Amino acid sequence: MKTYTVAILGATGAVGQEMIKVLQERNFPVKKLIPLASRRSAGKTILFHGEEVTIAEACDTAFEGVDIVLGAAENDIAKKFAPAIRAAGAVFVDNSSAFRMDPEVPLVVPEVNPQDVTWHKGIISNPNCSTIITLTAVNALNTIAPIRRMIASTYQAVSGAGAEGPVELQNQVEALYLGKPCETKVFSHQIAYNLIPQIGGNAFEGYTSEEMKLQNEGRKIMHLPELKVSCTCVRVPVMRSHSISVACQFDVPVTVEQARELIAKAPGCKLVDDLDNKQYPMPLETSDQDLVFVGRIRQDLTYDNGICLWCCGDQVRKGAATNAVQIAELLIQK
Repeated sequence: MKTYTVAILGATGAVGQEMIKVLQERNFPVKKLIPLASRRSAGKTILFHGEEVTIAEACDTAFEGVDIVLGAAENDIAKKFAPAIRAAGAVFVDNSSAFRMDPEVPLVVPEVNPQDVTWHKGIISNPNCSTIITLTAVNALNTIAPIRRMIASTYQAVSGAGAEGPVELQNQVEALYLGKPCETKVFSHQIAYNLIPQIGGNAFEGYTSEEMKLQNEGRKIMHLPELKVSCTCVRVPVMRSHSISVACQFDVPVTVEQARELIAKAPGCKLVDDLDNKQYPMPLETSDQDLVFVGRIRQDLTYDNGICLWCCGDQVRKGAATNAVQIAELLIQK
């Protein structure tokens, strides 16, 4: 079996660490792993397949001889090193939003549009985490008839804000229990026992930047340029796994039975849909694994040709690290 030299740009962050974990779990054919991070982390070690690997400083020369770079860094870092990665002849699978809407860059969810990997020019983008989870859940319905509109609300875990998100939630819960004031640093308001209906800044007609991603990225991934999405993104006091409520609207009738049958067979999905026995997707059940759980499938009572559903997925894994590794798997297959 051919093996590959793989670099992780941003190896010490939550997504970078998860990428390393997923590479091991999925037995990706790694010849050599090169973890890259800032100067302050260089020289430290991480474990990969039981062996210590030294972290190197990210610089332009670090990509020489690398086949695939998995990006887990911020936009500015991705943009800074993209030219050097391409010049070295590596393929950059980037988890940041830096290149997602670039028409020259494929935006890929392997369960939805794996064929788009073939036209890359050295960079492939990983979509937004909620976009990945939502489209994995609904893509099977798109085989009946094109999805024309989606109305969605996302309930996003605090870990989606980075490693400090869960720390802040835990600290606030402990402070409130002891009758002490809460410190708020990561989030704009207290998150413990609260919901914050804003993720991202004002982007379009009162919709935030996070809310517009589902429409803009969804159009590109599903090849539905006329898709319309109205989305509300909410930060919730949950540690891990994002949840999304979605209403999909079509030009033709879609039955609940059709939807259940298709989703049950869809790659990357697990049907969990038994209201009478209180079985439905929940963050606790979907964390630290790669399937998107889908349930609460029912007819839309406001639109004749509509289906409503509820889905949950681990935004660190399927919403970021695993999706990137799956893209790398497509690369080596093709």
